[in-house]
Amino acid sequence: MKKLKFFYAFEVPVLVVLGYYLGGWWNFLAIGFAFIILPLIDQLIGIDTSNIEEDKAKIVGNQFYYRFVTYIWTYVQIAIVFWGAYVVSTGALTFWYEWVGFIISFSLVTGGIGITVAHELGHKKSALERFYGKMLLMTVSYMHFYIEHNRGHHVQVATLEDPATSRKNEAFYMFWLRSVFMGYFHAWKLEIESLKRKGLSAFSLKNQMIWFALLPVLFCGLLTFIFSPVGTINWQVPLFFFAQSFFAFTLLELVNYVEHYGILRKERDGKPERVNPLHSWNSSHVISNFFLFQLQRHSDHHANAIKRYQVLNHYDYSPQLPFGYPTMIIIALVPPLWFYMMNPRLEEWEGKIYNQPIAA
Repeated sequence: MKKLKFFYAFEVPVLVVLGYYLGGWWNFLAIGFAFIILPLIDQLIGIDTSNIEEDKAKIVGNQFYYRFVTYIWTYVQIAIVFWGAYVVSTGALTFWYEWVGFIISFSLVTGGIGITVAHELGHKKSALERFYGKMLLMTVSYMHFYIEHNRGHHVQVATLEDPATSRKNEAFYMFWLRSVFMGYFHAWKLEIESLKRKGLSAFSLKNQMIWFALLPVLFCGLLTFIFSPVGTINWQVPLFFFAQSFFAFTLLELVNYVEHYGILRKERDGKPERVNPLHSWNSSHVISNFFLFQLQRHSDHHANAIKRYQVLNHYDYSPQLPFGYPTMIIIALVPPLWFYMMNPRLEEWEGKIYNQPIAA
């Protein structure tokens, strides 16, 4: 039964489609579910701190079923993006609140869950999984995340060098500006450095960042061509595509903000200690973890980036969030409330970590 629960995520696109066909304010149906109903259920059911036994973890980690779920999601997301472009091309969304509800709800699919799946796939050695991860990121115009996250964030996490590590007393809105823009330019830097080591020019066709910049635009162009009357351009299609992309990667940055708020690694001889489960916030709330493919067990993910989502562990000694991500995201949008809730927890963590020896 636990294996089937990872299909919970597929309820979100269903709610987006249902909300659209019900019409009007029902376009907010998926939003209400994600940020009202789901947090309530999350708190009611609580957390699960159990881990898969070590001798079974390798077996479970290699089971194709769990990869299959992420493969299905890839095709579902691409299909629903085509459906979304069709919907807006028909002019059926006539009122401003229908547009707002539809686009933000849509971003819960492509960003809230879609980027989560892309993140999982992008960490794997399989060329197919990495390809699927890039396809998902293309649908939200955030393909540089593949480079910046794997080669930048995971190396520099919990240091001031990492754009995606939020600082203590930094409001989300300031964090968003740094993480989005500095993360993008850092991805270019990493890719150019990689090309130089191979003796290639930054203008080489093997520069992934060039393709990552072009592919979302070309994909949007394809959608616009398909869903525009012959000889004209239906501007509602690119408006929809780039608007849902904006909210999708904003959801990603909200998650980054929550996962790493204020946590910094200690230094030894001017170098940060090795990443371990103390260096990111953890949440083992049962229901939201099923929807997010256990992304909330983020402490183990950073300590063991190659581990698959189904075998990530909970560690009691990791800093723990008081709620699951859906609730924490809403709180993060209100900086005074966020600081009131999280600063005492951060200071408690600081008191613990600085009394421990530095990891080699």
